[in-house]
Amino acid sequence: MNGIMKVLSGLRAPTTIGVLLLLAGTGAPPLTARSAAAAQHQTLWVFAAASLSDAFTEIAHRLEGQQPGLDVRINFAGSQQLAAQIEQGAAADVFASADDRWMANLRDRGFLAGDSKVFARNRLVVIIPKTNPARIRRLQDLAHGGVKLVLGTDAVPVGHYSRTVLQNLARDPAFGADFATRALRNLVSEEENVKSVVAKVRLGEADAGMAYRSDVTPAVSRYVLILEIPEAANVVASYPIATLKGATAREAGDAFVALVLSPEGQGVFEHSGLLPVANAAR
Repeated sequence: MNGIMKVLSGLRAPTTIGVLLLLAGTGAPPLTARSAAAAQHQTLWVFAAASLSDAFTEIAHRLEGQQPGLDVRINFAGSQQLAAQIEQGAAADVFASADDRWMANLRDRGFLAGDSKVFARNRLVVIIPKTNPARIRRLQDLAHGGVKLVLGTDAVPVGHYSRTVLQNLARDPAFGADFATRALRNLVSEEENVKSVVAKVRLGEADAGMAYRSDVTPAVSRYVLILEIPEAANVVASYPIATLKGATAREAGDAFVALVLSPEGQGVFEHSGLLPVANAAR
């Protein structure tokens, strides 16, 4: 019987119930309370932008507390990587992106079960190591010769936003029209997600980088300094979320999205340094 139950534990709920009925018809021993509970176990797969790791981990714990037997597993990576995995058939129930570009990509290909909703926003900052070997004092210094700059790739939302910020700054006479070009000449590494950008700067492998403000956590702030980006040149990153059409844990996925959009979920984002969206649940 133990061997049979190991097989059953790997099956999804509808299939498991069908096999249990078959076993009952063949005179198999009755289920214990423990094995019956195992049959009700469900796994929810959430694919989420790397910058959401702290907030979504907390929300996952809260949903698991509300729904005994639910196991929320989260795949954190760059939004472009997650969208590609979903397109290639990865088992995902919910997708949360750091911009609408990759959500629209899946929407256009028919992967979404319904409309996506923006649940949080973020802003960019420039980070430098506290040791500051390049002696960066102001944003203009990013274009100085010899500075080692690290950004996300243009495909990843934080990288696309970073390049937009550089172009916006170049419109300011205080920076010069060629500021973005000169700064990008200092690019020594392009990362696939924002956590990698932060890690490079934190470890002193780069003199400066651009990240979301929410990624400068108390633990990170021990090692980096922040240079604020003028509001006129900054961008507001919007995070959309949606349940996927191929979801096998559809009800749990809808519950996760509902919690993200609820006042409780919005409080988690605010605590994590993101900007909550007013009336997100509407």
